[in-house]
Amino acid sequence: MTTTQTPVRRFLPSALLAIGVLLVFSTRSQTAVPLVAPLATVLPSWQGLRITDQKVSDEEKRIAGMTDYVARVYWRDTLDAAFTTYVGYYDRQSQGHSMHSPKNCLPGAGWEILRTDVATVRAGGRDVVVNKFLLKNGPREAFVYYWYQGRGRIVASEYAVKWNLLHDAALVGHTEEALVRVVAFVPRANSLPAGTTLAQAYTAAERLGAEVAGHMLTDVARVLPPGPGRSASTAAEESRPAMTTAFR
Repeated sequence: MTTTQTPVRRFLPSALLAIGVLLVFSTRSQTAVPLVAPLATVLPSWQGLRITDQKVSDEEKRIAGMTDYVARVYWRDTLDAAFTTYVGYYDRQSQGHSMHSPKNCLPGAGWEILRTDVATVRAGGRDVVVNKFLLKNGPREAFVYYWYQGRGRIVASEYAVKWNLLHDAALVGHTEEALVRVVAFVPRANSLPAGTTLAQAYTAAERLGAEVAGHMLTDVARVLPPGPGRSASTAAEESRPAMTTAFR
């Protein structure tokens, strides 16, 4: 009995996802749902740091398939970036135009994933679970926090976000969602203040990433359209600091 069940259990999640994808893309076209405020208004400043916008080429945007995005670098000085943020918004998702996991994209950009984990981030008075990776690219290391946000949910699990997509595409008729990412860099050894150890630098980068992620969660909720069954006025109220129901 055990011998025959093990292979089935192993391949069941993939089989269910494959069937679900077929169901989604055989249903009616998804309704495009616009943002309620520009992405450019998300975290426009941070504690006096200099900020530059990053541009995604037309080809990269076509491949990624997002409707809109904002990508920024927050600089300690002219050479040392403290962290970066990225929000890619999809007003609807379809075959060839859906979110891609950073697990797949980061290695292609030269980053080696040293450790995968989840983190609990404080946002608007609530605890939210997001993904947290430790990355390395040449001499640089960084912590990345990322999650999927939209339709009244914040999700870390790749399986859960796919299931929600299939469910909402079939039953609700719209699939708008955002991929949100924060990369907090461990300061270079030669830029550490006197007396600061490398262990302290790692801890500081980790804390900074979590703090920025908390602000991003709140700010992204403000610009996203309301989830199913929620009015725009209700969504606006929920995006305020209390955020009592924004993270279902």
